[in-house]
Amino acid sequence: HVQLVESGGGLVQAGGSLRLSCVGSGFSVDDYAMGWLRQAPGKKREGVAQIDSLGVTSYADNVKGRFTISRDNAKNTLYLQMNNLKPEDTAVYTCAAERSIAPDRRLWESAFGYFGQGTQVTVS
Repeated sequence: HVQLVESGGGLVQAGGSLRLSCVGSGFSVDDYAMGWLRQAPGKKREGVAQIDSLGVTSYADNVKGRFTISRDNAKNTLYLQMNNLKPEDTAVYTCAAERSIAPDRRLWESAFGYFGQGTQVTVS
């Protein structure tokens, strides 16, 4: 039974940093494609970053160079390091997992089958 639990959200000033964590249970994060999605008020949920089982990473254009996705296999935990945050990064961030994702479907919300409960990030 795949479960994902996020933490690390909060309120931060523009230009600041946050690190989100997502602890997985019922599976191994290094066996799955793992990702972070976000949904801002009034907008559709969008893919932000993804790391597949081989360690290949993908990023949305609007976070490239600012966000870094990584995982700690020993802790079975996925991370999202967010630097130089902007007000437009304000959203609910959700951890997601799927057994495998085809290269042409990277960052697609519909490609993931498992989701956490989400954590709020607010940038003022």
